[in-house]
Amino acid sequence: MTSPLYLAIDTPHLDAALTLAQRVRHHVGGLKLGLEFFCANGHHGVHEMGKLGLPIFLDLKLHDIPNTVAKAIQALRPLEPAVLTVHAAGGRAMLEEAKAAAGLNTKVVAVTVLTSLDTPDLQDIGVGGSPHDQVVRLAGLARETGLDGIVCSGQEVKAARKAWPSGFFVVPGVRPSNGTAGDQKRIVTPAQAMTDGASILVVGRPISQSEDPDLAARAIEATL
Repeated sequence: MTSPLYLAIDTPHLDAALTLAQRVRHHVGGLKLGLEFFCANGHHGVHEMGKLGLPIFLDLKLHDIPNTVAKAIQALRPLEPAVLTVHAAGGRAMLEEAKAAAGLNTKVVAVTVLTSLDTPDLQDIGVGGSPHDQVVRLAGLARETGLDGIVCSGQEVKAARKAWPSGFFVVPGVRPSNGTAGDQKRIVTPAQAMTDGASILVVGRPISQSEDPDLAARAIEATL
């Protein structure tokens, strides 16, 4: 059985990323490559990480007019990522164009509310209601537009799974019970996120900043 644990590679340094991924490759189910990594290393970096044989989650959170997002995704198709993110706030047409432009083997998932945001943060940008309300609203939009799933915090995944039983749910910002929150505000433990319906978990600093990343990954995996 493939592990639902994906390691977030949040470094611009390809050598460091490869070293870290090689250390934990037997205890994670995939690698999440974000903006920091992609802006520094581009397609070449993704190809190099892909040589490790793990699924690649390309977390670029694309958000632009529909045509631009579609063309960007077409440009990414040769990389064949297993998962690709766009922002649900881009709207219905953008989400539909994003899914249509992706390869058949790529799951397109919509970022709902970043795990670094809480209710006051949403109010600052003119969004009424709680993060939970906004996640449920955007999950419905993602489902209607034919996407594969969403990205949400562990605090909302139970409600999202109930409303969308066949959806693919990416939960970032999970922290072990003894971990520190850092800049994350809406966190749960990995085990709780899986119990509540997560499809995959994205974990970065609790593994990458550990003195023994392999041991940290195994410890998290053992709780699932």
